[in-house]
Amino acid sequence: MFAALTPFLAAFAFLSEEGGHEVHAGDGGALAQWAWLIVVVPVVITFLIVFFGKKSPLKGWGMATFGMAFVAVYGAVLAWVNLQEGILYEGAIDIGKIGPFALQWGWVVDGLSIMMYFLVGIVGFLVFVYAKGYMKGDVRYTWFFAAFSLFAGGMLVLVSAPNLIQLIVGWELVGVSSYLLIAHYWEDFDNVDAGNKAFMTNKIADVGLFIGAIIMALSAGSFQFSEIFSRMIEGHTLLAQFGFWAGLALFIGAMGKSAQFPFHVWLPDAMAGPTPVSALMHAATMVTAGIYLIARLFPFYQMPEFAGNVDSYIVVIGAITLFFMGLLAIVQDDIKKVLAYSTVSQLGYMMAAMGVGAYSAGLFHLFTHAFFKSLLFLGAGSVIHAVHSNNMSDMGGLRKYMPATFWTFLIGTAALIGLFPFAGFWSKDEIIASAYYNASTDPTAAAWFMVILSIAGAFITAFYMARAVSLTFFGEYNGHGHPHESPKIMTIPLMGLAAFAAFAGFLNMPGITETFIEWVTVRAFPISEHHFTAPNWALISIVTPIVLIALGIGFWLFRPKETQAARDTFDIPVLYPLLEHKYYIDDFYMDGIIRPTMGPLADGTLWIDENIVDAVPNLAGGAAKHVAAAVNTVDQNAVDGVYNSVSAGTGAAGGFLRKALTGRVQQYAAMSFAGVVIIAALFMIF
Repeated sequence: MFAALTPFLAAFAFLSEEGGHEVHAGDGGALAQWAWLIVVVPVVITFLIVFFGKKSPLKGWGMATFGMAFVAVYGAVLAWVNLQEGILYEGAIDIGKIGPFALQWGWVVDGLSIMMYFLVGIVGFLVFVYAKGYMKGDVRYTWFFAAFSLFAGGMLVLVSAPNLIQLIVGWELVGVSSYLLIAHYWEDFDNVDAGNKAFMTNKIADVGLFIGAIIMALSAGSFQFSEIFSRMIEGHTLLAQFGFWAGLALFIGAMGKSAQFPFHVWLPDAMAGPTPVSALMHAATMVTAGIYLIARLFPFYQMPEFAGNVDSYIVVIGAITLFFMGLLAIVQDDIKKVLAYSTVSQLGYMMAAMGVGAYSAGLFHLFTHAFFKSLLFLGAGSVIHAVHSNNMSDMGGLRKYMPATFWTFLIGTAALIGLFPFAGFWSKDEIIASAYYNASTDPTAAAWFMVILSIAGAFITAFYMARAVSLTFFGEYNGHGHPHESPKIMTIPLMGLAAFAAFAGFLNMPGITETFIEWVTVRAFPISEHHFTAPNWALISIVTPIVLIALGIGFWLFRPKETQAARDTFDIPVLYPLLEHKYYIDDFYMDGIIRPTMGPLADGTLWIDENIVDAVPNLAGGAAKHVAAAVNTVDQNAVDGVYNSVSAGTGAAGGFLRKALTGRVQQYAAMSFAGVVIIAALFMIF
C-alpha cells in the first residue's frame, strides 16, 4: 500500500510553503499491518462483556479496561515510531461492490490516525479506570461497560477509516452508543429525553453527511480518501464542478457531531449520562469526530478550485460557536453544564482553526483539550460523587475536604483558560495567532471576525471558570451530608490527566519544539499551512492580561459571602435573561418547529397509518378470513364427508361381522363347510 501512496508526495510538492515540513515516512512494517487490532479488540470485547460479563470476576470492567489499555499501549508505540521515522500505511479487505464502487474495510496508519489512536487509548484507559469507582453499585454496571467499550470502539472504527463508507459506519456506532450511555439512567424520563435529543439532532445533521458522501463519491468516482485526493491531483472536472456542495454537506454533518451552532443544543443536555461518559465524549470521542472529518479532508477544503469558499463558512460558524456558546456557561448552576458549554466553545476554536488553514494548531488544541477537559469532567464527577448534587449552589468550600480533586481541577482550569505554561496556553494561543496571520494576509470580514471573537472567547472562558472554581471550592460548604475525597481509583486518573494537562503543551512550542507538528503532518497528501518560527509575543501580551483580568473579575464577583446563594447574584440586565433562555434557540426549536409540525405531522401520520398503511393488512386479513371460512365449509362438508362416510360404512360392516363372530367352534365349522360348498358349486357352474 505504501508504494501506491508515494505518488501523492511527489505530485503535491508544489503545496509546500514557508515553514512547511517535508514528509519522510516508511510503511511501519508489521506494527502498521497489525494495527487493525486497535479497532477490533474493543468491539470484540463489547460482545464478550454482553455474553460473559456478569459471570466474570470484575463484571465486565476488567475486559473493557484491558481493551483500552491495549489501545493505549499500541497507540503509544505507533506514536513513538511515527515520531522517529514516520509511518504511512493503508490496509484494506475487499467486501463487495455497489455498482462501480468498491466496498472495503480497512485501517489507515498515518500521523492523523495515530494521534487519535493514542488519544482514545490514553484518555479512554484513565476514564475506564475512574469509572470503576464512580459506577460502583450501579444496577446496570456490566451493561454500562459494554456500551462504553462500544463507544470507544466505534470512534476507532471512524478514525481508522480509509473511506467515507467505513467512516459513516463508525460515525453511527458512536451515535447509537452515545444514545445508550446518555439515557443510561432511563428510569428518569428527562434522561431518555436527553438521549433522544442527542440522537435526533445528530440524525438531522447526518443527512448532510450522507448527501455529501454521495456527491463526493459520484463526483470523484470513489469513496476512498486516497482516490478523492488522486482526482484532485488530476484536476478532475466533475469533482471541481460539484466539490463545493460535497464539502458543504459534509461540513453540515461535522457541525452536528461537533455541536457547532445551531446544532449545539444536544450537547449540554447529554450531561444526563454518567460523568465518565461526559468525560470521554467531550475529550476523545463523539464531539471530536466532526473535527476529525474536516481534518481528514483538510487538503480538499484548502483548495478553492474544488471546495469553493466552504472554508469561510467553517470560520464563521466556528467563531460564532466559540464565543456565543461560551457565554452560556456563565449562567449555569450545574457544574457539568458549565463544562459542556465550555466544550462547545473549544470545539468552535478547533473548527475555526480548520477554516483559517491552521491544521496543526486546530489538532493540537483537540489534543490538549482532550486531557484538560476529561480532567475537569472527572473532577466534577468526583465532586458530584461526594456531595450527591450537580449544582454549585449545593457546594462551596470543598477544597478543604477534597484536596486532590481541588488541585487537579485547578490544573485543568489553568490549562483550559490558557495560562502559561499549561497545555492550553500553547494550543489556544497558536489558534489565535493563526487567525491573526490569516486576517493579516487575507483581510476578509470573516477572518477579522474570527480574530476578535477568539480573543473575546478567551476572556469569557477565564470568567466562567473563575466563577465555577469559586462557587465549588471556596467559601463554606452549603450542601447536605459530609463531603469527602474520592477513593484512589478515582483520584489517581485525575493525577495522570493533570500531568498531561500541565506538560502536553511542550510538544508544540513554535520555534522550540515541533514534535506534534512533525507527528500529525505525516500524511500521504501533504498539508499546506503556515508554521510559526517563534511564539507571537505581541498577541500573547494582549491575550494573557485579558485572561488575568477576567480571572480577577470572576473571583472578585463570586468571592465568599454570607451565604452560597448570595455569591451568585451577579446579573447583567437583558443579557443574562437572554443567556438563561439559551438565546431562545431551544424554545424556537420546540415551539416554532417541533410542536407545530410534529402535532399535525403526527396526526397526519396516524391517519395514513390507520387508513392507508393499515388498509392493506386489514384488507388482506378480511380476505383471508373469508377464504378460511370457505375452506372450512369445504373441509367439513366435502373432505370430512368422504372420510365420515367411509368410516360409517366400515363401522356398519364391522357391526355385521361382529354378530357372526360368536366364538362357537361348531358354528365356525358349519360356516366353513357352507363356504366350501358354495365355492365348489360356483366352480362347477363357471
